[in-house]
Amino acid sequence: MKLTLIGLLLVGCNVAAQNVNIQTQDWIKDGVFTQGVEGPAVDAKGRLYAVNHGQEGTIGVVTGQGHAKTLLRLPNGSIGNGIRFDKQGNMFIADYVNHNVLRLSAAALSQDVDVAKHLSVYAHNSKMNQPNDLAIMDNGILFASDPHWQTNTGNLWRIGIDGSTDLMEANMGTTNGVAVSPDNKRLYVNESVQRKVWRYDLEANGNISNKQLHIEFADFGLDGMRTDTQGNLYIARYGAGKVAVVSPAGELLEQINLKGQFPTNVAFGGNDGKSVFVTMQKRGAIEVFKANYVGRSFITNIASMDAK
Repeated sequence: MKLTLIGLLLVGCNVAAQNVNIQTQDWIKDGVFTQGVEGPAVDAKGRLYAVNHGQEGTIGVVTGQGHAKTLLRLPNGSIGNGIRFDKQGNMFIADYVNHNVLRLSAAALSQDVDVAKHLSVYAHNSKMNQPNDLAIMDNGILFASDPHWQTNTGNLWRIGIDGSTDLMEANMGTTNGVAVSPDNKRLYVNESVQRKVWRYDLEANGNISNKQLHIEFADFGLDGMRTDTQGNLYIARYGAGKVAVVSPAGELLEQINLKGQFPTNVAFGGNDGKSVFVTMQKRGAIEVFKANYVGRSFITNIASMDAK
């Protein structure tokens, strides 16, 4: 979710040297998406999806560098944010306007059909502030961050495979990025305004415990996150124009400089699963760079999104 609160862009000292060897490039140019561009996720066919293509309230699909189109417009004034796929290829969309998590069936994405007819409300809870970013376990259990921007607070929700909603923790900071480790034994949640990343022990049923501070930053905001197969965490640093890479031990390994200053989220894809696609808020664009390791959620046999 875009960060507009005063105080996010506080200046502090850098906690690690920048990586000047990794070069980013534009995958989708300025203005193709709105400034609400978010929620990048890659499906089994290598197609990249993000919210707000051309207009707010849409889902866009990117089939290659410079090639994007609108997949569908969400109904009832809904506006999407985070997107995730389950192992069956179903798409889940955090709808922050109507307090929903929406589901678009895998069948709709694999056939030439009216995809809007295959969209449904998977989970709803009117007590949610605004479901924002999503994370998913291999067994299909979802987690949703739930910030309240006006009060700099937030919640964390679990969404069961039956669409049930459980409040896992209330009265946190402004919860935003959320990610699951590759072994499904850790959950990471960040707080944008407070610039903290928390980690929890994660059980197979989605219960969490043993909350610990994973890493804290001295400046700028935090947004979407993903993990790679080594358990490293990739964090969009809003306002800093960087993606931070943090080890499973909480050590800042590197920070990749982006062309724009306002990254909102990241997703792994490409033919080898090492291409990191970064949605850029102010630009309405998507940048890409190569990581050292494959993304946790990468599905093999992807070839159509080769970003060299």
